[in-house]
Amino acid sequence: MNLSKLVDSLQRFEGVERKTSIEGITNKLKKIYNVSGDTLLDFGDDASAIDIGDDNLILFAADGIWGKLMDSDPYWAGYCSILVNVNDIAAMGGKPIAMVNILSINNNEIADKLLEGIVDGCEKFNVPMVGGHLHPDTSYNALDVAIVGIAKKDKIITSFGSNIGDKVIIAIDLDGKQHPAFKLNWDTTYHKEKKLVQDQIKAMEEIAKKNLATGGKDISNPGTLGTLEMLLESSGVGANINLQAIPKNKNINWDDWLKSYPGAGFVLTAKEENVDEIISILKEVNITASVVGEVIEEKKLYLSENETSNEKLVLFDQDINPVLKIKNH
Repeated sequence: MNLSKLVDSLQRFEGVERKTSIEGITNKLKKIYNVSGDTLLDFGDDASAIDIGDDNLILFAADGIWGKLMDSDPYWAGYCSILVNVNDIAAMGGKPIAMVNILSINNNEIADKLLEGIVDGCEKFNVPMVGGHLHPDTSYNALDVAIVGIAKKDKIITSFGSNIGDKVIIAIDLDGKQHPAFKLNWDTTYHKEKKLVQDQIKAMEEIAKKNLATGGKDISNPGTLGTLEMLLESSGVGANINLQAIPKNKNINWDDWLKSYPGAGFVLTAKEENVDEIISILKEVNITASVVGEVIEEKKLYLSENETSNEKLVLFDQDINPVLKIKNH
């Protein structure tokens, strides 16, 4: 394997590059993110957290479905609109409660397939779709979904808590398959029993309730290491990562694997004494978790092929090529 070529490919990955435009939005909105004084977490996390008193939080998240996925398979786009929102709440150790959607459509056949996917996704994850808004006469097809979850104030996993010396854990359900028309979609949920899929979400709740993780995110469009970089940027730290320690399905090459969006996949950081329990909890629900590196003070994500390799390359440098470009509050 050529580590330099892999690093270059990951840096130029569209899933990473398209995140940089977020900065322009958040900069314009930052002065109003907490006008009520109740916002605990805002931009940079998987969901925003609003303090509603008595140590209770409402978690809010929203996702728009990537146009490429919509064009490839409208049914799958509908299904994934549920999956990605549920995972945003799960990544924070919260309980998903309900969703709403905005459907913009100019093709009834596509709309029917989208809705079929939404129905199957809601049934799979046991989270209802309770309302939304329809644009029935647009010149395009688009789907956006928002979700609400709940959590306890002192029992959540955030993107802002990773500390120097923490171990980096990557956790992925390796039992899956690539979508036939969209190979970077690593499906681990569709063909599994509802109970296992829902138990995977509950496993993240357990990790949060036990305060085992210092930080975490669900693996999303920037891929495994792009998502890790978002976590590191939010926490204001860096990491040394051992490529060969990352859990991987043996049938997928490294470039595709690190760019994939898994149905159940998370990056976590934790104190060393909590690592074994996290790995054990996730193993019980068919998620393979491994320690792949350590959090460092220098704000760079270094990648080595293995722990004995003398070659260590900078994948992301927060001063040169950050993913989010969002400054800590």
